[in-house]
Amino acid sequence: MSVQRTLHLGLMYWATGTHAAGWRHPDAQADAAYDIELLQEVSRAVERAKFDFVFLGDRLAIDPALQYSNPAQISRLEPFTTAAAIAAATTHIGIVVTANPTYSDPYGIARLLASLDQLSGGRAAWNLVTGADSAAALNFGREAYWDTEKRYDWAEETLQVVRALWDSAPDLDGTGGRPIHHRGAYFSVDGPLDVCRPPQGQVVLLNAGTSDRSRALGAREADMVFAGPQPTLAARREFYADIQTRAARYGRVDHVTVLPGLTPIVAPTTEEAVARYDQLNSLLMLAPEEEVGELVRAGGIGEGYRHNRTSASRLFGVDLRRYDLAAEVPAETLAAVSEEGRRRLAEITRLTRRTANGPNRITYGDLVHATPTQLAHTVVGNPYEVADVIQEWFEERLADGFNIYPSQVPGSVTDFVELVVPELQRRGIFRKDYPGTTLRDHLGLPVSPRRSV
Repeated sequence: MSVQRTLHLGLMYWATGTHAAGWRHPDAQADAAYDIELLQEVSRAVERAKFDFVFLGDRLAIDPALQYSNPAQISRLEPFTTAAAIAAATTHIGIVVTANPTYSDPYGIARLLASLDQLSGGRAAWNLVTGADSAAALNFGREAYWDTEKRYDWAEETLQVVRALWDSAPDLDGTGGRPIHHRGAYFSVDGPLDVCRPPQGQVVLLNAGTSDRSRALGAREADMVFAGPQPTLAARREFYADIQTRAARYGRVDHVTVLPGLTPIVAPTTEEAVARYDQLNSLLMLAPEEEVGELVRAGGIGEGYRHNRTSASRLFGVDLRRYDLAAEVPAETLAAVSEEGRRRLAEITRLTRRTANGPNRITYGDLVHATPTQLAHTVVGNPYEVADVIQEWFEERLADGFNIYPSQVPGSVTDFVELVVPELQRRGIFRKDYPGTTLRDHLGLPVSPRRSV
């Protein structure tokens, strides 16, 4: 008897939202990255909506390039400390913490995650990232970050040791602890772990990335795979199918949950949703024009074209530099844009309902705002329109659920929880209650048995 698929939802927590102007929204808080009460309030809100998890990212360096787009990502609390505050304020929501094995030792990672799983009652998850960030490398005594192969070789041995340490740890009654005597290419670790074995047996593992090594690791080892923004329907379908095909080789086809990011901008009516989207875009700060078409430094958030008129002119293949951003673009100008520009025009129409001809016309501002690469797929609309997109991706096997990227906090979290979640529940594709108390319960995964070490 087949088990009915269940949609999974997580929240990507950025204190001022993931939209590049979220920090300038009237409801945003300048100190939100350090406001524990806000963090706990948002976590409780998505727990009431029966989300699977709250996701805490991390970076190991300051990036001044984010000061006008995502300032709360320049400086924020360390994720394990933050996770403990969430655990204390909630009872069911999973808590995902990011730990980079490139700059952390396996024993330390195993100890921190086992502790979090214990104090949360089995709700911890590890987002394993390897991080191609040159600024982080300089903070850890290295002249440059390692190439992909070395980072993943290191990460895979780290994971091997961490999992062995969890299985080496004693149970709460003090029985079962034993050494692991690991001797590998990079690490020598004796064990056992000095924290009792996690309630989940093995803490839930997440992985993100599109490289071949990342896909291989995710399919073979991860419980959840985060899919980055894919520019086309075909690319989304290919990524999902590839992960599931690879997972099947390891007998894990029903074990790996694939979650792309989704930025929903929702309101009771379509017109109100578009107005909210336009309001956010009106608050965006353009990059200086003298930085002509340069790329954000490697490892930076929003790597790609800069958010200015010159970059937009290059992408669309037409000169946009001398026009008022609020002015409508002539139809003949839009007819002359590049191939990539045509794809972006379709995205503008999808998001704003504005077209090259008709009563609502595409503006020069729309072209500029559509130029930078987005962190996640964005959908703008009323609750039914947003639910339609989620249901289509879920039923067409483009995703098993979504990591929700709120455009601004807490408003867009509240909008999604109050407007979209009830519609998804009405359609029977999202839960009305938790199936258990652990993150493994939410994902439909059993407690991992203790393996010999």
